[in-house]
Amino acid sequence: MTPGEAAAREREVRLTTTGRRSGKPRTVTVWITTDGRRLFVRSGQGLRRDWPKNLLANGEATLRLGGEKIKVRGRHVTDPSEARAIAQFGRQKYGSYYAGSNPDQPLTPGEQATFELIPAD
Repeated sequence: MTPGEAAAREREVRLTTTGRRSGKPRTVTVWITTDGRRLFVRSGQGLRRDWPKNLLANGEATLRLGGEKIKVRGRHVTDPSEARAIAQFGRQKYGSYYAGSNPDQPLTPGEQATFELIPAD
């Protein structure tokens, strides 16, 4: 099974980042979305949470997906159009719980804290 297929099937995944101050592993449960080949996560509370700050600071994490651990690099999605497009994948999978903005509105906190997870292999 490819990571994209696993991401489409699993509702929640575990993401382990390295604490930007402590240097210790920090694991959280997050929702994951995919466009079929790329993997995306976001923090619904925006960049206030520790895990997105850790990912921004260190750039790498470990994703537990489909029973496997995958080392990933996090790419912060900063383009508003791309963040909104990714939010549509989340709404398809999770419904109205996955908030998104319209082009004439500011990005939601979750859209501001959207990351593509790129396998580090």
